[in-house]
Amino acid sequence: MSTDKHGLSIGIETIDKKIFISLKAVGTLTHEDYEIITPMIDSAINSVKEPKINVIIDATQLDGWELRAAWDDFKIGLKHGNEFDKIAIYGNKNWQEMAAKIGTWFISGEVKYFQEYDEALKWLS
Repeated sequence: MSTDKHGLSIGIETIDKKIFISLKAVGTLTHEDYEIITPMIDSAINSVKEPKINVIIDATQLDGWELRAAWDDFKIGLKHGNEFDKIAIYGNKNWQEMAAKIGTWFISGEVKYFQEYDEALKWLS
């Protein structure tokens, strides 16, 4: 019997007007995953006037998105794209680096791909 494990875990810290979000993505993300996570992200961002957001995404266990989940991810970028300062994607698959490059089209901040977690954190700080 195989287990279909998927989802997002999130950590959110607010320090003055800066928000730091850490995400860990596992498996193939679904629309239901985004129905859970999106209100948390919206709430954290909406609670700060003129926020600047830094994000680290651990995508080492990410297999991809269902189509509707990809659309949900895109909508977050459209809604909050001007509020992101830096997004570091820590991954281990070639397509993740391409996804990071595409992400720069939809947000005003920087998006960069890393294969080393410590390098990603250093770049964010």
